[in-house]
Amino acid sequence: MTTVRTAIVIGGGIAGPVTALALNRAGITATVHEAYPATASGVGGIGGTLALAPNGVAALRAVGADEPVTAIATPIHRNTLAIGRRRIDLPTLAGAPPLRVVHRAELNRVLHDRAVAEGVGYAYGKRLVDAARTGSGVTARFDDGSTATADVLVGADGIRSTVRGLIDPAAPGPRFTGLLGFEAVARHEVDAEPGTMTFSFGRRGYYLYWPEPGGGTRWGVNLPRQRPMSLVEARAVPTRQWLDTLRDTYGDDEPGRELMATSDADELQVVGSLQIMPPVPHWHRDRMVLVGDAAHAPSNSSGQGASLAIESGVQLARCLRDLPDVTSAFDAYVRLRRARVEKVAARAARINHAKAPGPVARALMPVLMPLMVRTVLDPERTIADEQRHVIDFDAPVTAEPALR
Repeated sequence: MTTVRTAIVIGGGIAGPVTALALNRAGITATVHEAYPATASGVGGIGGTLALAPNGVAALRAVGADEPVTAIATPIHRNTLAIGRRRIDLPTLAGAPPLRVVHRAELNRVLHDRAVAEGVGYAYGKRLVDAARTGSGVTARFDDGSTATADVLVGADGIRSTVRGLIDPAAPGPRFTGLLGFEAVARHEVDAEPGTMTFSFGRRGYYLYWPEPGGGTRWGVNLPRQRPMSLVEARAVPTRQWLDTLRDTYGDDEPGRELMATSDADELQVVGSLQIMPPVPHWHRDRMVLVGDAAHAPSNSSGQGASLAIESGVQLARCLRDLPDVTSAFDAYVRLRRARVEKVAARAARINHAKAPGPVARALMPVLMPLMVRTVLDPERTIADEQRHVIDFDAPVTAEPALR
């Protein structure tokens, strides 16, 4: 049985409130410290739509958040690959629930509201600048001069994590995938059934789209680019200029041309550089530990980034609940998580290479992709372990080698 009773959670995005909820259910009082000021309903999200895989929804069930999240999400029952005018249905995982797509801001709001309803405390405008061990706990210091002390500190502060640098100053930072992200809803109606997501390889770039509930078509673009751009840099470019670039890039594609032409520059979501985390050597030190994108951020090609972050928050809480000291709990948590998240990241990295193919690969794609769909892209072999993964929150975690 743990001696941990209190936790500071840094970051109010996705991993933060889920971890705090799970810790609360494990008997550990957690307070979320968020760098940004509060909105009317918690902390808003930066970015567009994200996907929740079945394993992510299953992990939300452990903290009682699955139903409110699926209520605001759009289920995707069918995936189609488009190469030019050709459409190929992608095989699905038998018996698996659908993928769910949800706007980040809405997901953040629901998770925030769920956490508050269960008694999780929030402190806003608290940007972490330092943390140090103090006796049997850890004290966090924020840029407004305030401090907070607890038994453990959890870094759920994203891909540019401050906590990661405090744990290991030599830790790697995020890497650019060679792609910029954009999203909008077009007035154009595509010829696809509701719940169908189409992955399209255009002449000069990759994009995806699906019918938007209520009308129109939501699309997302991965625009090839050699030089990374910060979110601030990308958003400094007028959205009209970005939309002109996208219309030029996808103007020879169908329905890319229609999607870009019927989208409003004022509604264009500029996501900026799509980034991934290379393997992080140290996930914890003393009484500090990482969850979510701070420790593992596969590319968006995986469809697993948010789901893995949710899983990690749940698993960390189990380990802190069941093991007798902080070190053994953190070690068990890493053993439960590292191999799984790095396997997903490796699969996503392979997909990323296909999103920005060279001229030879583009020429061969119409021939090779149908063959790959029938052979290499077997869902039972590629994604079954990912999507069928379910965490039994009530099962006790035991020390190695009987780790569960």
